[in-house]
Amino acid sequence: MNDLTLKSQRQSALAAEPPGNPDGKGLNGFMLDWYRTEPRGLVAKPRRQVLAEFFTSMLVLSAGFKYKPAVGVDNYLYWVEDGWNLSLIAPDQWSDERYAGFVGTCVLQRDMTWTIDPSAQLVEQGPLSEAVGRFFDAFAETMDTDLTLEEILPFYVQRMPYWQRLHASALSRSIRGSVTLGDQASTSCRDWTRLLPQLKNSLLANRAGA
Repeated sequence: MNDLTLKSQRQSALAAEPPGNPDGKGLNGFMLDWYRTEPRGLVAKPRRQVLAEFFTSMLVLSAGFKYKPAVGVDNYLYWVEDGWNLSLIAPDQWSDERYAGFVGTCVLQRDMTWTIDPSAQLVEQGPLSEAVGRFFDAFAETMDTDLTLEEILPFYVQRMPYWQRLHASALSRSIRGSVTLGDQASTSCRDWTRLLPQLKNSLLANRAGA
């Protein structure tokens, strides 16, 4: 494969700012939502950061929510009644029971990945940290395969609700673009799992690991 072909592949993986029509004028319904969730500003990232953002984003997108997330806005992730819930209501505005299930503050980035500022409650052993630990174990099990990272990305998951499914697809395009730019494509998931931390909750806070 020559340099020109490789460069062309990298550029095709980028979800750059679409030329013209910056407001999505003329688009309706699903196509407008798709346009507005197009990953923007993709860059190459350290492998640990890619893995951390994949984990945190999947944790957020496994939560129940029925609103359209906006870039740069604080969202709050809770573990409530044996399920994940994403809300725009801050923990200090909830009951004590809901506050006890506060996982962290989540922010959607321009490239359609999610970051989480973990709650201090996660350092304590209890139902909350155990729930995150179980999700980590399931994530690690999913990564225990010879398939590449690109092959397991959730480009389309029919069982997911509308907004979660749309953002999972956007996340997949984002990660595919980043790993292509970083010359990390076609790497088996088992190679990626070598970067998983020993402390399960620590992956939530990792945004720029080497």
